[in-house]
Order: sequence, then C-alpha cells, then structure tokens
Amino acid sequence: VENCDLEMGSKLYMGNLPTGADEKAIRDLLEENNFTCSSVLIKRGGYAFVELNDANAVKQAADKLNGYNFLGSVLVVEPSIASASVRRERKSVVVSNVPNHCRAEGIERLIPQGVNILRIERTDPPSDFREGTIAFEVTFESQDEAQEAVQKLNGVEFEGNNLKVEMMERRGSGRGRGGRNGQQGLSYLQGGPGTSKQPDFPLRILVLSDMVGAIIGRQGGTIRQITQQTRARVDVHRKENIGSLEKAITIYGNPENCTNACKKILEVMQQEAESTGKGEITLKMLAHNNLIGRIIGKGGATIKKIMQDTDTKITVSSINDISSYNLERIISIKGTIENMSKAEAIISEKLRQSYESDLQSMAPQSMFPGLHPIAMMSTAGMGFPRGAAPPSLMGSVPPYSGLYPPPITMTPQPLEETTYLYIPNIAVGAIIGTKGSHIRNIIRFSGASVKIATSEGQGAASHQEERKVTIFGTAESQWKAQYLIFEKMREEGFAQGDEVRLTVEILVPATQVGRIIGKGGQNVRELQRATSSIIKLPEQGASSGDEVTVHIIGTFYAVQSAQRRIRAMVSQVPGGRPPRGGPLREKRDQ
Repeated sequence: VENCDLEMGSKLYMGNLPTGADEKAIRDLLEENNFTCSSVLIKRGGYAFVELNDANAVKQAADKLNGYNFLGSVLVVEPSIASASVRRERKSVVVSNVPNHCRAEGIERLIPQGVNILRIERTDPPSDFREGTIAFEVTFESQDEAQEAVQKLNGVEFEGNNLKVEMMERRGSGRGRGGRNGQQGLSYLQGGPGTSKQPDFPLRILVLSDMVGAIIGRQGGTIRQITQQTRARVDVHRKENIGSLEKAITIYGNPENCTNACKKILEVMQQEAESTGKGEITLKMLAHNNLIGRIIGKGGATIKKIMQDTDTKITVSSINDISSYNLERIISIKGTIENMSKAEAIISEKLRQSYESDLQSMAPQSMFPGLHPIAMMSTAGMGFPRGAAPPSLMGSVPPYSGLYPPPITMTPQPLEETTYLYIPNIAVGAIIGTKGSHIRNIIRFSGASVKIATSEGQGAASHQEERKVTIFGTAESQWKAQYLIFEKMREEGFAQGDEVRLTVEILVPATQVGRIIGKGGQNVRELQRATSSIIKLPEQGASSGDEVTVHIIGTFYAVQSAQRRIRAMVSQVPGGRPPRGGPLREKRDQ
C-alpha cells in the first residue's frame, strides 16, 4: 500500500472550522482568495469537504489556506484523498482512552523531547472506546517518530487512565476531525506527566503590516521554520483589521519557546528593515489593561528597573486607547534584538505571574455553574451598572477579554448551547448597528452565532412587539453575547430604573421538567429566590413534545444565573452526562 500512487481529486478538506462557519462563509472565504467551488458539504464535528475545479486548484487552495486564521480558528486545509492512512504516510498515531476533560496540550507533554510534532487534533475514538473518554490524532514529521511514540506511550498511565496508542492506519480509520472544540495547532508546554497543569500564556505582539509578508515567507516557509526551530505555535492575524498599519501575532508555548520565537521574528523584521531602509525596529507587546499596573509598578519603579537591567527604552500606551472590544495596551521596547528579547522575557514572566495570581483570587462561581470565571471576568468593567452585579462578583476582580486561557484541567470540552433572547422591535436597529457593525462586534468578541429573526418570521403572538435573537455558542460565548446585548439596551435607554430586564428562553428535555419544578414547586421557587429572576415552566406532563421551553425574565445577572443553574440541573443525569449526550438543542418549530 505504501508504494501506491494516489491521484489527487478535486475535493478539498477543511478542518477546525469555527462555530459560526456555514456554507456561505466558506464560499465567501474561497471567493476572496480566487477559488471557485461547485459544492460545500459541512460535517458535524467542525469540518467540511469542498469541490473545486480541479486537482491543481485543490493544491493551490491547500497551500494558501492551510493555517489561515478564519473567524478566530486556525484552519486545517488539505487535499482530500480517498485513503487517509496512505496520505499520512504512516506518520499519524491515535491516542485514545484520554479523560474527556483533557486538551491537546496535555497529550503533547507526554511526547518525548526532540520529536517533531506537526499537529494534534481531536478525532473520533475507536469502536472499543471507554465511555467518558476521548481520542486525539497526533501527526509527526516522520514515520520513525510516530512508531517511537507508539512504543513509549502505549499503556502509559495518564490522569488515571491507561492510554491506548496505535498507528493511524491500523484502525482503518479516516482522517481525524479538527472539531469546533478541538485544539488545532500546538501549544508547547514544559514538563511531562505529573507537572502542574498551568495554562499556555500567549505572547502577543504587534508588527507593521508590511512586515507580515517577510515573517510568513514564501508559501509560509519562514514562519514554518520559526515554529519548527522554537517549538512554539505562531498565529499571524493578517486578515484581521483589513487596511490597518499593524497586525497582531499570537505566540503560544512555554516561556522559553515563546521568547525564542519572538526573537526570531525580530531578526526577520531587522533584516527586512535593513533591506528596505526603514531604520531601527521596535518590539511592541500587547497586554491586558488590568495587568499593566504591575508592569509599571509604584511610581514606575518596576518598568525603570527592567529598562536598567536590559539596557532598553520601554513605554506603555495610554489607557485612553483601549475600548470595550479591545482591552489591550501596547508595551513598546527599543534596543538591540538581544536586549529587547531579554526585556520581553522579564515582562512576559511578570504578566504570567500576575495573571495566575488573579485566577487564584477570583470570586466563587457557585451562582453560575458550568461557567469558568474567566468568562465572567471578560465583561467586568465594561460599563454595566455595578448595582446589577451579584455581591459575589463585586470588588476588584480584574476582567480579561478571553485572550488568556484557563488552566487545562478546569474545564471539559465545552458544549454549545442555544438560547433565545427577546428584545423590543424598536431596539433592533441599535443592536444591529450601522451596516451591521454592532452585531458583528458582538459576534467577534463573543465567538457566538447571533441571529435576529425577521419580523415576518416571528410566529408567536406573545412576542409581536419583540424580536427573537437566537444565540448559539458555548457557555462563555453565551455570557459575552448576552452581556453585550443587555449593555447596548441600557445605553439606548431601555432600562427600567437602572437595570435592563429581558426575556430569555431555553429548551430542556420534557422528562426533566419535574426536576426543575420540584415537589410542590419547591425547586423553582428556590431558583427564583436565589437568582432574582422570574421562571415560567409548563406544568409537568402538559407538553407532548420531547422538549419544553423555559421562560426566564430578569436582569442580565439574574437570567444568567438561572440559565446556568437550570442547565446544570438537567445535565445531572446518571453518569454525569448531559441529556441525549449533547447540549440543549435548538427549537425546531420556530
């Protein structure tokens, strides 16, 4: 089989698609890059097959779009060949029996040092998988490295489970799927089994837009070399903020790898500046506003010491430059490449320590089960009335915009949920914004799919004066999207007193209504008391369908707390799995 010559067809594989990617979005992406497709087949799990004109177009599309940042996700784009095991040339292994809360970074830690990994992504588990476990496909640079991984990792105990590791083709399996919630690309971490599971703290920098081409290199050659040499993952956000003078680059990995990758990028920038006569270069680091104070220090003492120790000049952008959608400030460092790199390492370490300290001191999240505190922090301080926040979120808890990930072990793979939010018809224009600008900001910031129903398709008579907004995304995305809608309503004068009150609907399995109501209505009364919301359910047995609608009315924090508690209640079935093995589903009759 290994000696077979496969003829590449006209079908393209696109993996690790973002949650909001539909057929139109994929077609638009291809058209923007001068590719014409005849069909798009989107599969569950976050991947799609696209039919192009011919094999040559497929090859060009794969070369151009593989690694492309599409709506926040780094795409995996490859020619689709009938036999995935042949295409992978025996370089991929499947690691199964992995506890379902683990991420790709945890698997990467187990790989022997010096082994070159091209990709880790979620894949379908083998037929004999244990319930409550997941599988990853790991692709190596060579067949020998893949076989070495099988020999060293098969049977190794990891998080209480004995891993099963086998070559990809032994399963007779198709390609792995870079799912919506899978971790595409690698975030390299130090240590091995048993080391503390700290998050990858990304290094974010700004570069001039006309430097991006040199950093990426011809057909991605330069950026690929940087990632291979440093074992860091480098995401160049070249398609964001079209027309801007600067582009952001995010570097993931352990501290040393991030610093090495940044240094190599500076070297490329220096070469480009010398060849084009642009003079000296500046390293511009991005950091969340709430971490900046600890870089500056009291009276500027900390930043002065960093400058003295590294022989650099460091300045920080004004707080007036940040906004609700961009809470980062710029730390500009000038000096030699060696000294700028030393300053970056010191600053990154202080940012990392400050962030981890904030995580440990965060307020309890018992009011919002299933939601990581980072999500709650992401919208704090964005102008919402302080009186509307529950006491557990008050105080000096610092907000973060989702730039920095939570610790690996704190959250399982997130489920995607559907929520319906009702807004007055007269507020629709404000939520959409001029030429759709505001709703695009909501979608971009939250990562959720947000759709406003047309007035003609409204359907329910009880909502004739209101418009239904359908929000689809993870718990964190739901929090952010709903928050921004509530906040916009407040800004536009729709508050009752100091607070905005809206109606939210979620769907729950009909069999779980009794659990929510409780004996004599005890549970629902306690829910209303604890969350300060109004909760309306049909009487048990009154609905003939598989699912029923729960109506929740209240302020933002009230309806959020009620949503999270109700979803947690209906998910607590034997075995701890959500009902029907998935998230609460979208209503089909509207």
